Parts: sequence; C-alpha cells; structure tokens
Amino acid sequence: MTGEARARAIDELNPEGVPRKVLFVAGAGRSGTSTLAGILSLLGMHVPQPEVEADASNPKGFGEPRWAVDVHDEWLREAGVQVSDSRPAAWFETGRISSREPARIRVSDWLETHFAEHPELVVKDPRLSWFLGLWRVAAIRTGATPVFATMLRPPAEVVGSKQKYYANKLGSAHLAASWLNMLLHTEKATRESLSGSHVGGGRVFVRYEDLLSDWVRTTTALGRHLDVQSVIHTRSDQIREVHRFIDPSLRRVTTTLDDLSLPPRLHELVAETWSVLDGLADEGGDTPQAHVTLDQLRDAYTSLYEESEAISKSSVVAARVAQAREDAAAARDERPGLAELVPHEVRAKIPPSVRRGVRRALGRERTPGQP
Repeated sequence: MTGEARARAIDELNPEGVPRKVLFVAGAGRSGTSTLAGILSLLGMHVPQPEVEADASNPKGFGEPRWAVDVHDEWLREAGVQVSDSRPAAWFETGRISSREPARIRVSDWLETHFAEHPELVVKDPRLSWFLGLWRVAAIRTGATPVFATMLRPPAEVVGSKQKYYANKLGSAHLAASWLNMLLHTEKATRESLSGSHVGGGRVFVRYEDLLSDWVRTTTALGRHLDVQSVIHTRSDQIREVHRFIDPSLRRVTTTLDDLSLPPRLHELVAETWSVLDGLADEGGDTPQAHVTLDQLRDAYTSLYEESEAISKSSVVAARVAQAREDAAAARDERPGLAELVPHEVRAKIPPSVRRGVRRALGRERTPGQP
C-alpha cells in the first residue's frame, strides 16, 4: 500500500477514536501466514516497515517486518533453537528469553514507534510463535490489545512446501514432528486470549483453503471476531486490490499425509491433531473439550519424542563423531604442508627419492599423475 493510501485509511478510521491493536499472525511457515498478512495490509492494517523482500518462494511478498525477523533470529541462535524445531524442550529455552525484561522493553519500544503510523498493526513471522508471550506483554505495555490469528493448512502440504522451496534435508518425519510441536504449543500459548481479561482480545483460526476460496467471508469474520476496525471499515478500492492479490494457484503443493511415509505413531498423532485443529476454525469450534483433547495430544507427542530420543542416543553420538572427523579433516586441509614451509630453493636441492620417502612417512603419497 502506498503512503498516500495508508494516510487516507488512517483518516477514515479516525485514529484518535480507534484503540491500539496488534494482530499477531502465527502458525507454521508455508501455511498461508504471508497471504493473510498481505490481505490485512491491503485492507488498511499497518505492517511495520521495512518488510522482507519477496522471492521465488513467496512472489506476492512475505508481509514480515524485517526487524522482527532479525530479532527472532538473534534470540533463536542464543537459545540454540531452530525455526522448525521438533523438541518440546525447545519451548523452555525460548521461554527464558521471553521472560527477560530488556527483551520486553526492546519490543515495546519498537511497537511504540510504529503506532505513530497507524493504530492497528499486523506482525507476522514463522518464528513468532516461539516468543508469543513476550510480544503479548510488550503490546499490553504500549496500551494495545493483542489478538491472534493462527493459519491452518494440512500438515502434509506444509511439509511438502518446505521440502520444495526450502531444500530441507532433515526429512518428512522431522518436518511433520516440528509442525506438531509448533501448532500444539501455539494453540496453548494463544488460549489465554480467550479468558476475557486484559491480557488478550481474542483469537481466530483461519484455514488457508478458506482464505483462497472466499477471502471476503473469511476476513470479514476475522475482523468482526477480533474487532479490527481496518477490516470492518474497509473501502471498495481496497477490496479490489485484494482481489488482484489473491491467486488460488498460490496453493502449489497438494501432498497428502500418506505420501510422507511417516512412522505409524507419528502419522496417527499428526492426523488426530490436524482433525482437532481444523475444527477450531468452525464457528463455535474453539471449545473447552477441544482444548482438553489438544492438551492430551501435546502430552502424547512429548512422550513419543522423549521415547524416540532415549533410544536414539547412539545415532547422536555417531553424528557427533562423524562431525568431529569432518572438522579435523577440514583443519588438516587448511593447515600448510611441510613442503610449503620449506623454501623452494631448498626443496629443489632434495633428491626426489628422499622427498618420496618423506611423503610416505607422513601419509601424503601422491597418486599417479599428481604433481
């Protein structure tokens, strides 16, 4: 959206009368989070600038604030956590960072500068779920209401899309497990917004398929449920912009769960979790009974992971040994050889038979044809 168009939207919203709000778009990467953030931006919400630039994997743009991506990468490195980490324990590592006062101040100060642009912000990044508690606190400190939209896309499609566009080498089982870990904990982290207290103003779950097939109905329901004024009071020209933005062919991967050949128990947990999460997107589907089932599934996944981790210690040790050997070999290759330390005029005076003997003693014999 151009600066002029954004200014018109702010004027029509009467920002003095519109309360501050931050809509956090959460969910696994490749689940449609960029599409939702792009729609909300075109409808008048403000994506803090600058944004991450579009590329071949997301030709329509990511809708991600560059600052948020960079600070998340910084914190994940510090915590020793991957973006698609399948370890349930990884949440404790990122939780330690989320509880730090300097980190909360840093985020609230950043949000404050962008409220000068617009009273309703949208923040999206696949790394966001790891730090939702931090962002919630920071938003509240600025006087804003935090609300949450979690994107839902069939897990097999998420896995297939990551393998296609991110050249992921960790395998479908790891990616399916990381999807489970991310979605089960994201649901738990956003559940607090249903309490009706000051800590949250609600949450919605949005199917990627619904967004592509009928974005008007889907985003209208989102706007009303979360009381997002930019969506409720959108203009006809903004609606036309979104129609041009939406492309059903964006759903370019249609892998099924059976295509992934997952271990049986992991397959079962993924299928069961998807069934319950998918129901949360139905009107009236975000129920206490669904929450109980999701808690049970999260416990079941944690148990499965701990069992798998306990019996795979040998693989971990073997991987570490192999890595140590690779590092040692690389160090040897980078270290200058004995011949390189001897001046050329001195080497030239050493008889060839003596040089060959030295190479044999050092285990550096040359193959035929090698100089």
